[in-house]
Amino acid sequence: MSKLFVDRSIEINASAQRVWDVLTLPQFTVEWASEFSGGGPKVHIESEWNLGSAVLWKDDKGLVIAKGIVTALEAHALLRFTVFDMEAARTPVSPEGGIAYKLTERGGKTRFWVSQGDFSGTTDGARYRDLSAEVWERALAKVKWLAEGPGFNP
Repeated sequence: MSKLFVDRSIEINASAQRVWDVLTLPQFTVEWASEFSGGGPKVHIESEWNLGSAVLWKDDKGLVIAKGIVTALEAHALLRFTVFDMEAARTPVSPEGGIAYKLTERGGKTRFWVSQGDFSGTTDGARYRDLSAEVWERALAKVKWLAEGPGFNP
């Protein structure tokens, strides 16, 4: 079976440092990661963002709903981590699996690329990949809005 990944990108009129902050600081992740709750409670992501550190997706009551581990890190350029729904069965993660962020800055603008997968090991993987891609489209727009916003204050 071929691998199934979400692969999306967006150009943001902000520095890679600013985009990185929006992707990693809880006061910003609560704004865009909540897209994954489907209109449910607010969700944010917490981590020390060091290689091997835990990545916790928490709801507005502090309950961990998904967790993972940072598997690759290059500050302001690359971040990859696993993510497992606390209520779903865990599937093996390939070296390129999980969620990956890549940032490339040029001329004061940053290309933010996200990859998520591999969904091929899950039941109805193509459907889940497509649903995740839709959510990432909304999340990317929010990341852009937050990083470009005049109220940016980390």
